[in-house]
Amino acid sequence: MILSSTEGKGDARERLLARLLDAFGEALPAPEVSLREIAARTETSHALLRYHFGSLPGVLAAMLKAQRSRDNEALFEAAHQGTFDDLVAAIWRTYTRPEQLSRVRGFFHVVGLAAYRPEDFREFIDSLDDLTRMLASLAEREGLGAEEALTTATVTVAAIRGLLLREVLTPGARSEDAVALILRMSKG
Repeated sequence: MILSSTEGKGDARERLLARLLDAFGEALPAPEVSLREIAARTETSHALLRYHFGSLPGVLAAMLKAQRSRDNEALFEAAHQGTFDDLVAAIWRTYTRPEQLSRVRGFFHVVGLAAYRPEDFREFIDSLDDLTRMLASLAEREGLGAEEALTTATVTVAAIRGLLLREVLTPGARSEDAVALILRMSKG
């Protein structure tokens, strides 16, 4: 089979992304780490990273998107068996595990950059509604109309992200009670 040049580039990018994910596991490189340091850790060149991802924020965004996609697959499987509340609790547990801290910090870093240059982060931005769609589907399954389900899911995800930001900025300020309040309000 002959690959077009764009297919070859996409395959090479995916292989490089897999190397990045293998090298960093659940974590993300810190924003102050250079592309050269990341390249050394993944045994590749910084020029190759720049070619496929554009910049350090591009690397972070691609890694986050892939990691979140993997998390969402597991959450989606759990959602088939559970309720809206179960999925909210699972999302909270997933992203408040100590090994997730660098990813949560990285998420807010990339979101901040995307707010200033959305055109550079379109793929990442487009992936942000995955959890909202899952929650909306569960809310519909539990009897809400499509519009109300989407609104409930949107507000719930926004509240979770706000609480995660609070966790990053105020370590140790556990917010489980706030998550319980979000669930009560979503039933309001």
